[in-house]
Amino acid sequence: MCISETQVRNRSSVRDSSTSDRRLQSTSSHSSVGNFTAKTTSPKRILEKHDSIDARKCLVAQVGLENFIRSITAPLDLTLPNAVRFNMNGNGRMQTWEDVYMAERVYTQCLGISKRIYQMHAFTHEPDRKLAYFILEEHNERTLPFLPGFDFHVLVFTYYNDRNEVTAVDVQYDQLSFFLHCFGLAQLHAWFVEQVITPLTIVWAKAYHNSGLVNPFTFMLQLILFPVLLMYYWGIL
Repeated sequence: MCISETQVRNRSSVRDSSTSDRRLQSTSSHSSVGNFTAKTTSPKRILEKHDSIDARKCLVAQVGLENFIRSITAPLDLTLPNAVRFNMNGNGRMQTWEDVYMAERVYTQCLGISKRIYQMHAFTHEPDRKLAYFILEEHNERTLPFLPGFDFHVLVFTYYNDRNEVTAVDVQYDQLSFFLHCFGLAQLHAWFVEQVITPLTIVWAKAYHNSGLVNPFTFMLQLILFPVLLMYYWGIL
């Protein structure tokens, strides 16, 4: 009796999974993208972009930034002239690869990082825009025993020209999170945000929403008045 009940459950689960698969296929098919309006995009343009994008798996794992950079250019047959516009999260802009490699060596030593293993497991290529982007995974080992090692993820955009030369690189990452990891404070910060900041923020958001005055002007007014009131309470003003 138990066996038959199990078989029935298995058959029903198979039917449910096949039904969900069909639903998933129908929602992800070209016939339905989403019902929305926008000034600069449309379902047709989204589908055209989707069809022109090349997304593929590609494993690259190297120790050191220079080794990694030279390895990731191979899948798209890109070359690396020394001149490049390298944007480091909007806080550093370098013009040559020599400066990029030198800066990476200096700040890793300053932050107590003894070894960095760079990994890439897949990338997205948009030939029409001459753009390839991927998620860079970093494994960081430390020089001092009391500094914890950590893994980090970075979004990298690479642009190239008609000669397949890399012309610009845009690196984007959570800078606060990176430095918190470097100083071993990431877990403490995460606990403080979860246990203290978030509950207070939720209480404020509910009260603000219930007031019926939610708009950019009242929000900016609160940003101005709140620190002023705090300074007045502490006797600074």
